[in-house]
Amino acid sequence: MVRGKIVMKRIENAANRLVTFTKRRNGLLKKAFELSVLCDVDVAVIVFSQKGRLYEFSSCDMQKTIERYHMYSKDIPTFKPEMEQHMQHLRIETENMFKKIEFLEVSKRKLLGQGLGSCSVKELQEIGSQLEQSLKNIRARKAQLYKEQIHQLKAKERMLLEENVKLCEKISVMVGSHGNNYEPNKGK
Repeated sequence: MVRGKIVMKRIENAANRLVTFTKRRNGLLKKAFELSVLCDVDVAVIVFSQKGRLYEFSSCDMQKTIERYHMYSKDIPTFKPEMEQHMQHLRIETENMFKKIEFLEVSKRKLLGQGLGSCSVKELQEIGSQLEQSLKNIRARKAQLYKEQIHQLKAKERMLLEENVKLCEKISVMVGSHGNNYEPNKGK
């Protein structure tokens, strides 16, 4: 005969609840004893009945086990209401960030011309305006870079012209010392 699966909910009948409590309490205390013997560990179980009666089992001194538990639990952070509020705030913030990321990804796809089928005329006009503004920004940046390059090239040209003049003067001095009447082109 196979035993059916028990639904985990409160037993409404008080007499049945008391019988179940007694059987399960005894089973729990027996399992705690077996665990302590088989595995050579300290085990403590405290159970309060519905009427407030105390049932306990400890493989060693209960008071020492409780003191040990308190010493250990001081190091473990407990969730306080403010911590729970902070966690809830972080969950909401994370959810908002995911929504923003999704919105930005959709916007990016639209700017790339993908997924435009569901857009209204107004949305398409806004996308067009954004693209025009982006093009203006790109062109302005390109113009700035070109100006900087031109400035650098002009500075390099001036430097090369100055160097050319110096070299021509050196050649002129060298030719003059050899007695030739050679006049080099001075880079006009």
